[in-house]
Amino acid sequence: MRRIVLYSIAIAFVTFASEAKADDAATPDYVKDVAPILNKYCTACHSADEPEGKLSLESFVDLQKGGEHGASVVPGQATSSRMIRVLTGEAEPQMPPKDNEAPSDAEIATLIAWIDAGATGPEGVEPPRVLVTPTLPAAKGAGAITAIAMSPQGTLLAVAQFGKVELRAIGGPVATINDLPGKVNAVHFSNDGSRLVTASGVTGLNGAASIWNVADGKLVREFKGHRDILYDAELSPDGKILATCSYDRQVILWNADNGEVLRTLEGHNDAIYDLAFSPDGTVLATASGDETAKLWLVANGERLDTLHQPQAEQYVVAFSPDGKYVLSGGADNRIRVWEFVSKKKREINPLVYARFAHEGAVVGLTFSSDGKTLISAAEDRTMKAWETDGYTETHLYERQSDEPTGLAIAPFENSLLVGRADGTLGRYEIVSGTSQAVAGRERVVTAVPMPAAAMGEANDVEPNDVPSEATAITAPVKIAGVIHATREGQTTDADLYRFTAKAGEEWMIEVNAERQKSPLDSRVEVLDSEGRPIQRVLLQAVRDSYFTFRGKDSNTSDDYRVHNWQEMELNQFLYADGEVVKLWHYPRGPDSGFQVYPGQGTRFAYFDTTPMSHALQAPCYIVEPHAPGTELIPNGLPVFPLYFENDDESRRKFGSDSLLLFTAPSDGEYLVRITDARSFSGADYKYDLLVRPRMPSFNVSVGGANPTVNAGSGKEFSVSVDRVDGFEGEIRVDIEGVPPGFYVTTPIIIEEGQTQALGTINALPDAPQPTPENSKATKVTATAMIRGTEVSKDVNNLGEIKLAEKPKLLLKLLAANDASAEPTPDAPLELIVAPGETITARVKVERNGFDGSAGIGKADAGRNMPHGVYVDNIGLNGLLIVEGQNERTFFITASKTTEETTRTFHLRSDAEGNQTSWPVILHVRRGNSLAQNQK
Repeated sequence: MRRIVLYSIAIAFVTFASEAKADDAATPDYVKDVAPILNKYCTACHSADEPEGKLSLESFVDLQKGGEHGASVVPGQATSSRMIRVLTGEAEPQMPPKDNEAPSDAEIATLIAWIDAGATGPEGVEPPRVLVTPTLPAAKGAGAITAIAMSPQGTLLAVAQFGKVELRAIGGPVATINDLPGKVNAVHFSNDGSRLVTASGVTGLNGAASIWNVADGKLVREFKGHRDILYDAELSPDGKILATCSYDRQVILWNADNGEVLRTLEGHNDAIYDLAFSPDGTVLATASGDETAKLWLVANGERLDTLHQPQAEQYVVAFSPDGKYVLSGGADNRIRVWEFVSKKKREINPLVYARFAHEGAVVGLTFSSDGKTLISAAEDRTMKAWETDGYTETHLYERQSDEPTGLAIAPFENSLLVGRADGTLGRYEIVSGTSQAVAGRERVVTAVPMPAAAMGEANDVEPNDVPSEATAITAPVKIAGVIHATREGQTTDADLYRFTAKAGEEWMIEVNAERQKSPLDSRVEVLDSEGRPIQRVLLQAVRDSYFTFRGKDSNTSDDYRVHNWQEMELNQFLYADGEVVKLWHYPRGPDSGFQVYPGQGTRFAYFDTTPMSHALQAPCYIVEPHAPGTELIPNGLPVFPLYFENDDESRRKFGSDSLLLFTAPSDGEYLVRITDARSFSGADYKYDLLVRPRMPSFNVSVGGANPTVNAGSGKEFSVSVDRVDGFEGEIRVDIEGVPPGFYVTTPIIIEEGQTQALGTINALPDAPQPTPENSKATKVTATAMIRGTEVSKDVNNLGEIKLAEKPKLLLKLLAANDASAEPTPDAPLELIVAPGETITARVKVERNGFDGSAGIGKADAGRNMPHGVYVDNIGLNGLLIVEGQNERTFFITASKTTEETTRTFHLRSDAEGNQTSWPVILHVRRGNSLAQNQK
């Protein structure tokens, strides 16, 4: 019906327009009558920035160009003009699109009359666009503060509101700048405090930046060139360049003295909300709605890096006062900190920290005058203080009366000023101090070593289901019991035992049931004397995530695929549904996930939690442990209290039997409670319960014994450790007594918390055949420090060592420099890498009859590298030398958390009996210039 009616109107107005040609006064004017209609209904899609159908209707010049369907207007012929045909439905697609507001019949008639009159445009230069906006009454009360700034001398505060900026001193207002166009989104003082910059504009129309003389409030210069409202405008540190950013996705650099446009920076795909100069003024940072921050070289406009890690719009960006870091925050509620390295050329700026900061979008970041504290503000009306050594939270300010819209530092008062959307100002002391992570650790109870004592024996005495009936025991003790419901009406059973412990004493609570063929699936707890759970640790989530690709069973230690894994680090704890695991190795490509400890086999759990199955998209969190009672600063993520309890032993050595480490928080009586995890019971649900002192220890074994080593090559062996009662320390393994002409990796270090290390035994090309006497003479000794005492243990040796002929494939590990000398056993290759950096090396094969491809490993290509150091950029095929080639360069990367160490590593081929290279010495050193030379 609408199509018929509009077509009738069109015919009628053809007649009307023809008659009106004789009367110029009746002809619609483009500027007054036509442009407002086009701006109201059309330019949202047909803009100059992103013209739908390649048709822009923002100006008369653009309209004349037409679009991908040709001319939109045929002067004098409204019924033939595509603009009218799509409005009336005579052409497809009908415009405006469905569900969009459409022009009225009268407005269409105006367009028809204008076209039939010749579709003439404005005379001379087309005037600026005029927005068609509704007239709304102003809200009562104080106007919203939209931005604030403090002068460098601390004497003036600039307070921005809609259309104006007020300069205030201690005694009150000293000047007001009025008649600014639209909302003032930013105010900034020059470094010398003599000038004030304002950024404002009208949304959808244009933006304007202005420089004002602070002394008299007079305008120095106005800068116009953006097609939409400005979100920020800042002077460079030397005051010579003004940078402006806008909703129009552009940054313009201006000569601040004469208003000349120096250059326009393009590259963002959405509005640019904030910008900041580096302290030396050479680099500009921008934050955008396209979920990135970018770094630009001011001198030539070159884009130095795109900081792509954010996952939502970025609203704020800042440099640290010392120029070492660049930060951004936005709608993903996080603050990210990158090390600033791309200062003169394109380089990747490594992400150093990513902190879940607020429950709402981060809208403000500012540093204290000394740079030791960062203040953040968010849409959820919260403000927080962060120390800047590790960017951890130190203080949560009171909830604000409305959204913070501006932050400013009073430089000589150690105070923070905040402007709010309700028009109020607040002043707070800048709170600095120790991060809660450190403070929490200070509350941990010190462990007290306990001497070995004779193990007593006791029996389960019923009834002992409730605390008042608990069986009294004297630890250490072994108790024989049974989970069997014997009372009338009872369907399940619980056995409780009461014992005494002193603060800091460490007790192992061990259940032996499944190992002696009992059907009991034990669950054990330690309670206080009244039967209440005892908190073991507080886990505060610092990063939220979820499982991607697929869920996890309760055994797998590999392929932990989680959302936003790039912001997670090795050795961080991951919490999921009551289970805590520890990240062991990064994903090694697009089709992989994290490995969790121990890096192979069945996974470990921590804090005596029990491994669980996890569904696809189930939530998980990176958590940090804190002592019970720590007053945690809320960060918007959950806090998980863990208690002294265990279902299945967390290292998977005891099957479904339980093992719990209990550290007494104070002197007193405690209860051990044992039940069946499924609430089953029966006369055959027997168990032995051991309450014994913790006796940390270790047992080391050698794998790969009795090697047959080819002349000039090597064979790999392993040393593995079974850690007892929570011993996690470093273990040194010494090997001696190899036959003449043979070399062995020694000492081998099993790093703290690790379960295995690898070595290689190599033979010289002219090594003599071992004799029956010297082929079995190796001696292996493992040594560790336990509670301040050195403990050494003999280990099984390498067995019988045999010599074989030269293999068809020899593997050589060389320096990246082709001119470097080939290493020898007496002068091995030494490499140096710095944490967070990558170096190169070469692997070379000598073919002696082997012509195929030689694989040198995938995720495990670097054998025995320090934890956190790995062969990088391996791809799906791993480190591979293909048929017809004899050499390739590879990359060695050290994670930024890797500790300084020296360690030997080697490479191993999967061809010709797993030949190994001669070992190489790798040094991990922080800030070492030698590492830079190996890149």
